[in-house]
Amino acid sequence: MPEPGETLIWTDGACQGNPGPGGWAAILVDDEGSAIEERSGGSPQTTNNMMEMTAALEGMRALPAGSAVVVVTDSRYLLDGMTSWMAGWKKRGWRTASGDPVKNKQLWLELEAEVERHTSVRWHWVKGHIGNALNERADVLAVEAAADAARR
Repeated sequence: MPEPGETLIWTDGACQGNPGPGGWAAILVDDEGSAIEERSGGSPQTTNNMMEMTAALEGMRALPAGSAVVVVTDSRYLLDGMTSWMAGWKKRGWRTASGDPVKNKQLWLELEAEVERHTSVRWHWVKGHIGNALNERADVLAVEAAADAARR
């Protein structure tokens, strides 16, 4: 999946209730498949979608400017938002096709700014919970971070 020089960021978000305590995780992997770093965190009151977005955002923030990145996600919301929906939202003044305000606008703007900080960012969707080791590891870290957030 990665091209030479690209860093993969395997991401996941989790939430205990939606909204509720949530966690995110990002695993940075070099183009040879070696894990560089695992990052995770949480929030006592959030949504699953916000945690999915935060995972990608924090993963990209961990890399130096000018990096070539592939964000790997099991979230269609994140993937479709970044690759399909955002252009329309911007044209409509951050409104959905039905005219409602776009949820999580601030996170979308932060993701857009982070994408612009890098040389290239590609988005790749994987089906979750089918035994992919890095997707499963990101899930474990996100669930642990959500549990930690719930205890705060």
